[in-house]
Amino acid sequence: QVQLVESGGGLVQAGGSLRLSCAASGRTFSSYSMGWFRQAPGKEREFVAAISWSGKSTTYAASMKGRFTISRDNAKNTVYLQMNNLKPEDTAVYYCAADSLTSVLRTSPRVYNYWGQGTQVTVSS
Repeated sequence: QVQLVESGGGLVQAGGSLRLSCAASGRTFSSYSMGWFRQAPGKEREFVAAISWSGKSTTYAASMKGRFTISRDNAKNTVYLQMNNLKPEDTAVYYCAADSLTSVLRTSPRVYNYWGQGTQVTVSS
């Protein structure tokens, strides 16, 4: 079992940057692919980015590619999301999640096994 705790959210002006962290408990962190999702008020949870267990493979939602970077440090049991050139439409609660299937990076939130509590990101115009 994996417990996830996100941090690093906050209020930032448009064009600014934030780095989110997701700390995982348990010694099996490196066995999971990890993903970041976000959910704005009144909207469905949407995929942001995912990273393989080794960190060698990543995938991004089209609207985030080039602005966001996902990475992980298995020695620290932590996955990161660097967000640059933030826009007001990036305002949402951001969640990290763990996927026990490691052979492919998946983008549907329904298949992820474990979730953090979320961290709020607000981008002002």
